[in-house]
Parts: sequence; C-alpha cells; structure tokens
Amino acid sequence: QVKLVESGGGLVQPGGSLKLSCAASGSALNSNIMAWYRRTPGKERELVAHILRGSNTYYADFVKGRFTISRDNAKNTVYLRMDSLKSEDTAVYYCNRFPWLEDLWGQGTQVTVSS
Repeated sequence: QVKLVESGGGLVQPGGSLKLSCAASGSALNSNIMAWYRRTPGKERELVAHILRGSNTYYADFVKGRFTISRDNAKNTVYLRMDSLKSEDTAVYYCNRFPWLEDLWGQGTQVTVSS
C-alpha cells in the first residue's frame, strides 16, 4: 500500500521561500498525476498544483508564478518550491494523487508565513 510522507514545512517571513517534499513508499508514482493541496482552518482543502511529467503541470491562480511543482520518479518524490510567500499561504500542505484518494492522505506539513 502506498504511503505518502510530507516534509519541509516551517516558519518563514513574508517574501521568503520553502521547498516541500513528498516521499512515497510502497508503490511507484510514475504513471500518476501527483498534486499538492493545502488546508487552512475553517476552509475546505484546496488544490495548489499538480504534475504528470515535465512541463505538464497545473497551478491554482493564487500560486501561479510563485510556486513550482516537480517530481523525481527515480526517488519516488514530488516537490513544491514556494517563493514569494505571503501570509495567506499559511496552511497545512498535503500531497496526494489528482484526483485525490481518501486513503492516501498523510499528516501534511505545516507552513507558517509570518513576520
């Protein structure tokens, strides 16, 4: 069974950068569309970005031009590079397939953008 583990979150000042990682174990991700989602208190979980391979990517309007999703199939890992972070990016970030599978949700990684 596939297990996804997110890491790389933390506290960063507005305008700063972070790179999140999502490591998969139990099965290869090669043929799947992989995505990053985020959830803030009181809001529904929202799609941030997804990637099939290479330049075949999608970004939500609120992160377009600031975030970059990538993947390394050899390492079975998906990344989210986040630049020019804003306070409204504060959330718990999760990776999953796109569309998501309920059984794949991990614990996520907290990103806090604050001065």
